[in-house]
Amino acid sequence: MTIGILKEPAPETRVSLLPDAAASLTKQNITVQSENNAAALAYASNQLYQIKNINIAERAAILSSSQIILSINILSNEDVAQLKPNTILIGVYQPLFNYDLMKQWAAKNITVFSLDMIPRSTRAQSMDVLSSQANIAGYKAVLEAANIYPRYFPMFMTAAGSITPAKVLILGAGVAGLQAIATARRLGAVVEVFDTRPAVKEEVMSLGAKFIEVEGAADASKAGGYAVEQTEEYKQKQQQKIADSIAKADIVITTAQIPGKKAPILISDEMLNAMKPGSVIIDLAAATGGNTLQTKNNQTIQYNNVTIVGNSNLASTMPGDASKLYGKNVLNFLQLIITKDGSINLNFDDDIVAGCCIVHDGAITNGHVKSLISQFENLKI
Repeated sequence: MTIGILKEPAPETRVSLLPDAAASLTKQNITVQSENNAAALAYASNQLYQIKNINIAERAAILSSSQIILSINILSNEDVAQLKPNTILIGVYQPLFNYDLMKQWAAKNITVFSLDMIPRSTRAQSMDVLSSQANIAGYKAVLEAANIYPRYFPMFMTAAGSITPAKVLILGAGVAGLQAIATARRLGAVVEVFDTRPAVKEEVMSLGAKFIEVEGAADASKAGGYAVEQTEEYKQKQQQKIADSIAKADIVITTAQIPGKKAPILISDEMLNAMKPGSVIIDLAAATGGNTLQTKNNQTIQYNNVTIVGNSNLASTMPGDASKLYGKNVLNFLQLIITKDGSINLNFDDDIVAGCCIVHDGAITNGHVKSLISQFENLKI
């Protein structure tokens, strides 16, 4: 069997498997080939792959000869056209947003596993690409804010006067939010945190932050770490609490997303207008619309002297460690679909394999994606 590692399109800097990770597959009688300079931006040269007995090949050859293709990002139509029938694609394809594309891929008679759909269970933690990459994003969000913010983060007592610590507000205490809390606290900031899930209060406080409570939140315990839709009454209370805190904040980091839907708007223009000049917002939900009305994905804008950074892919700014962690997730998942002797064995009785399989045998297999396609087709009628 042959597994191919593709070079990601710009501006992506990560790679699916670094040389050491790829080398572990060769011990299972698997041929691994990597596209020329696939990991150059992650500081792994072709030579490092070759030392580990990984073949270097051109993209077309990899696409046409591999049984499994590893590509973090979506393949182009030209790439998909070169795949053999029954080829397996593994990456992060956001099928709840790209469901129409998934329908097109089903017609190509390939199998697609999207690792962002892996169930968030204890057993699946070692394969959870969303968590491994969100951890990096939360860390880098604070560093990005510190670089832009025109003042200190920590408190300073000097002969020239005292500097008060920066006030950081974090909206969402998932993996990214918790790492952002820890990083901001290490830099000496005062941190407040808002989340619709009361269960995260203890974690937030253990990191030295203040938890902002709003009563009446809908149960999010089964949402896999995501936000869920809330009642209008709750949203009004939520907006008031956030408005009170945001007016005092110097840095705001937003992380709230809802699977298959636009990110919830947590920061209104009225709140933005009340923020201090020089304040900074890092919006990690930018790819799905953002948590402010002004967020622009992959752009940094100025709005009334407030800097708003829309970046949902901060993990790519640390390609070495991001690729290492992502690769470990991929290897753990591959062990579910590859036997010890290197043969493919798709066991759809396994909840993890079934949960992240989007396309197989010419059809959409994921129930959530099927439902979205059905809704879309009904709207067209």
